[in-house]
Amino acid sequence: MSNPGEADATAITQTSQLAAWFAAGCKPASEFRIGTEHESFGFTLNGQHPPRYEGGIRELLDMIGADEGLTPILDRGNPIGLTGRNFSISLEPGGQFELSGGIVASLHETKAEIDAHIARIHRVAPKLGLGFAPLGFHPTGTRADFDWMPKGRYAIMRAYMPRVGTRGFDMMLRTCTVQANLDFASEADMVRKMRVGYALQPLATALFANGPFREGKPDGMLSNRAYTWLDTDNARSGIPRAVFEDGFGFERYADYLLDVPMYFVYRDGRYIDVSGRSFRDFMAGRLAGFEGQTPTIGDFADHATTAFPDVRLKRFIETRGADSGNPAMLLAQPAFWTGLFYDDAALEAACELIRDIDYDTLITLRNEVPRAGLDIKLGKGTLRDLGRDAVAIAAEGLRARAQFNAAGEDERIYLAPLQAITEGEPTQAEYWLGRYLGAWHGDVTRIFAEAAL
Repeated sequence: MSNPGEADATAITQTSQLAAWFAAGCKPASEFRIGTEHESFGFTLNGQHPPRYEGGIRELLDMIGADEGLTPILDRGNPIGLTGRNFSISLEPGGQFELSGGIVASLHETKAEIDAHIARIHRVAPKLGLGFAPLGFHPTGTRADFDWMPKGRYAIMRAYMPRVGTRGFDMMLRTCTVQANLDFASEADMVRKMRVGYALQPLATALFANGPFREGKPDGMLSNRAYTWLDTDNARSGIPRAVFEDGFGFERYADYLLDVPMYFVYRDGRYIDVSGRSFRDFMAGRLAGFEGQTPTIGDFADHATTAFPDVRLKRFIETRGADSGNPAMLLAQPAFWTGLFYDDAALEAACELIRDIDYDTLITLRNEVPRAGLDIKLGKGTLRDLGRDAVAIAAEGLRARAQFNAAGEDERIYLAPLQAITEGEPTQAEYWLGRYLGAWHGDVTRIFAEAAL
């Protein structure tokens, strides 16, 4: 989850400024870039327990920072992340380790970045008796097993979550994801990409499913992370209907955000709890505790990070529907969306592919996919059939980009795991279930060694 946003002190005096903030993200296709964020669960090598903050995660941050000369991110004096020249490391509420990668021109650079992060983990974590496994849902831990990271934002969320859903603590403590951050050229381009992104998020959830265990055993789900999101906080998550309505654009998305209940106002290095209150009231000078004060663009940028829809708009587009996974799948996720979004012909083909998926169908898919995965019936076929077509379109988009590595390979190589899955190979979740029923003899703890980075 995000650290404090922009320190833009421009006062908001009219709602058109909010749409303009999004529009400032528009850029020519020649300047399109790729960003990737991915999370992993830490575990103790002795016992496979979630690591504590003191004596574990904090020391890991200190050692990585000293090793690489990185700048610590502090919250009330506690290190909660690191910043480098073109990347950052942050902590999710339960100590999940997140790499927010650099803004790169090709997926080959993304691969180098992921490889460097794995090397970083290998270099430092074992010295503290720790390993890291990128899985969608923690396979063994209960909520009580996790340390809460000392971040003011998380304390506010921790107090608020039980008021709005039954699985908010699971989302915060027991899930890990991988997401791609991609650009748009114009408002119309944003709309097309957002609609394709939302319509294909259930497919992405099924393809990347990697969370079939809960507290030591299978529970019938393939993605417990996706299941968790179904009852976390529905006022700020899911699929906004407005995205598929006529007239959707920057202004309509800003309107959606204004109806998302607030979490905090960030002032002087402190998160001030205003959970459940209205940003519209803030703009009208009626926010309790801030009466007569005008929010800033920086406040709105922070508020935009507290909405958790399956696809999130900032000054770029975040595709957020996938479980974290093995390094090949960490690459496949941005490869899939880059192929669909960054070639005009591919994007047009994707728009045609989703033409008959209406909003109600999409909600049904989202509700069913955590358990049923690629076997969900869709039209005359299944979600797997849709996946086969979508991955083929993405491959054509990557072929057209013609970005080659030193071996002369283009970016299509990173779609290989998805191509195999759409042709019938098991997803990560299905593979782990096979291991559980076979070689592991029901011992889920063996997943940590096999899934470790």
